Amino acid sequence: MASPEQQLATMLANLSEKTGKPLATWLKLIRGAGLEKHGEIVKFLKSEHGVTHGFASLIAAKARDDGGADDPVAAQYDGAKAGLRPIHDAVVKFAKSLGKDVEIAPKKSSVSLRRKKQFALITPATKTRVDLGLALKGEAAKGRLETYNAMCSHRVRLESAKEFNAEVKKWMREAYARSG
Repeated sequence: MASPEQQLATMLANLSEKTGKPLATWLKLIRGAGLEKHGEIVKFLKSEHGVTHGFASLIAAKARDDGGADDPVAAQYDGAKAGLRPIHDAVVKFAKSLGKDVEIAPKKSSVSLRRKKQFALITPATKTRVDLGLALKGEAAKGRLETYNAMCSHRVRLESAKEFNAEVKKWMREAYARSG
């Protein structure tokens, strides 16, 4: 009897022949549809493309695993959230300019910015918004600076890189200064 690894290798080798498309094409199709959850991907492949359950499940697993283990940031901004990546990149670029002691620590669903302690947190919160958490305990919430949670006392909602403006950079610079 074949091992699970051998069975998987056989399914992957036969994928194109059995489903009519190579894995890369299926992954592109899933990203284009903005699907992220395993069940919704399987349902889409079975109902819209006539893929059998076993192959649909395999493709869904590969779609959800695509780039995730090796690069959590790539996984965070894959699919429907891809348009938010420029916001993340602008925040990280600015954070690096604050000092050589800035540590960028990607997690599964966010990126922590730290010195001796965390001063900011970048989270792709929705398909249209990145939340920038800031450690500004004691600051009054005003305008775009909202109260947030225990990890970061405040947040700023960013829907485009342009919204990461001088005012937000000032708050981030203050959070950085307090974290040293």
